[in-house]
This record gives sequence, structure tokens and C-alpha cells, in this order.
Amino acid sequence: MGTVALAVTDGMLHFELSVAHEVFGSAPAGVRVPWYDLAVCGSDAVRVGRFRLEPDHGLDRLRYADTVIVPGWANVDVAPPAGLVDAVRAAHEAGARVASLCTGAFVLAAAGLLDGRRATTHWAHTEVLAERYPEVAVDPDVLYVDNGSVLTSAGKAAALDLCLHLVRLDHGSAIANTVARRLVVPPHRAGGQAQFVAAPVPSRDDHPLSALLPWIVERLDRPLTVEDLARRARMSSRHLGRHFRAATGTTPLQWLLTQRIRRAQELLESTDDSVDAIAAATGMGTATTLRRHFNRTLGVPPDTYRRTFRSGPGPVRPTP
Repeated sequence: MGTVALAVTDGMLHFELSVAHEVFGSAPAGVRVPWYDLAVCGSDAVRVGRFRLEPDHGLDRLRYADTVIVPGWANVDVAPPAGLVDAVRAAHEAGARVASLCTGAFVLAAAGLLDGRRATTHWAHTEVLAERYPEVAVDPDVLYVDNGSVLTSAGKAAALDLCLHLVRLDHGSAIANTVARRLVVPPHRAGGQAQFVAAPVPSRDDHPLSALLPWIVERLDRPLTVEDLARRARMSSRHLGRHFRAATGTTPLQWLLTQRIRRAQELLESTDDSVDAIAAATGMGTATTLRRHFNRTLGVPPDTYRRTFRSGPGPVRPTP
């Protein structure tokens, strides 16, 4: 399916580079279709993590590739090299499909390829990307974004999701599934980055909410109101709301809902409890309510989440 060129330079993340090399470097056993011609392109020998890498070709080779992959960029506070940015832009202008993995989106943004387009990157850096490149429509909640000739992925494992997506576009679902089986990963993950983002909490012991938040987490199975929380914190509801907004960036009820969802995630991953039981244990009341909030927050229903994230059988629960 033509040439896939990996654009490398000092400061690239080795995980994303390895993922792309693994997917596009050789066809899985039993696949009888022409595979990709993989080229590693860089200006000179580069340092990738703790490894030294000798590219096969210079960056000028990118313009002859059918697909250009830009791995993650380690330090988003430093502008990517102008030579890399120019080469990626030239490749796209020559007709290449360009995809970034994780923070490689900062290279594409610097090249102007994301202006006016929807894009994503690792959730920890989406705000920085949006602030630095206001013409980019940054979506922090998805695993990857496909704009046709320009594609971006979220962090780490989402790089593999995007690589499998490219294989699916080029060769179809059956072969993409074969690649996924070889790598022992799901061929397609539903949902988005919200499944992996931890909810913020105050970091100081003397914060006005430092005692309240653990108290809430221990009582997620109970019906709690803002008034209940304010009473426990010995402050007015309005004062409580201001502290929550400053400490967590959200409202008391939204923070509480996030904790209920996170507890539901833990129970889905580690137990065989029914969705009804988990709804009761997390204060959601009914399975219908849990499914509605879970799907709205994470983009997948509880049953799908359990199938994706269960690493093994959970403990057997006695039947009442």
C-alpha cells in the first residue's frame, strides 16, 4: 500500500515510534496482500528516549511517501525543529496522508496542517495545544480524529488505535483485526480519552475541601445533595461551590458524579457484580440511570467498558 515514512528527530517518544514500526514494518503471518514499504526518515542520527537511531533516509524523502507518521514529541514546551516542520508540510502539499501520534500533533500544528481542523493529542496537553494554536479545534475526548489527509491521535495506546485505523482504511477490517490479534489488543476501542482521565482533587492538606472529599468518596452509595456537602463542610452552598470550582474546575455535583462513575469503572473492572448492583453501590439508584450517565461521560455503555477493561475473571459473589 505504498510507502509509510516515519518522521524522526531528537526528542521523539520511542513508544509511539515503536508502535508505528511494529504495525507498518511487516505484514502479519498469513496476510497475502502487498504490505507497506516502511522508511525511517531523519536529518541525522537521532536520540529517541535512551536510544540512538540511524534513519534510513533524510527528511526530504517525506515528500515521496504516501503516508507520513509523526511520532510523539517529548517536550511540548519547546518548538519542534523547523526542518522537521517544513518537511512534514512539504509532504502534505505533495499529496501525502499525514498522521500524528500523541504529541506529534504539535508538529502538525506548527506546520499549519491543523488550522481549521478538528484534532486531538494526549489529554494532558490538549489545553496547551488549544492555547498555542487557536485555529485548531482541539477535541480532548476522543482517541483519534480522521480528517482524511490529516489524522491525529491521543496519547500512548491511542497511537496504536490510529495505526490500526489506517490499516483498516487501506486493507479492510479483516486484515486490521489480524494485525490486532498479533499485537493482542482490541481491533477497535469504543469511547474516548475520558475513560482514562483522573478527576482532579486538592493537593494540600490544609485546603478547605481536603477533609470533605474523602468523606464524600466513602459515601458514594448514599444520596448526597449540595446542602449535605455544605453542611458537612460547615459553609454555605455558594461558598462550597466557589471552593469546588477553584480546586477541581467543576461544580460539587459534577465532581460527585465523576466519583460515582470512577467507582463504577472500578467495580466493572474488578467484580462480577451486575449493573443493577453497581448502580446501587455508586448511588446511581437504577441501572438505567447508571447507563445513561456512564455512556454520556465515557462514550460507551457499562457492559462494553467491562468487556474492554476486564483483565480476568473477577471474584465470585455469593447469591443472596
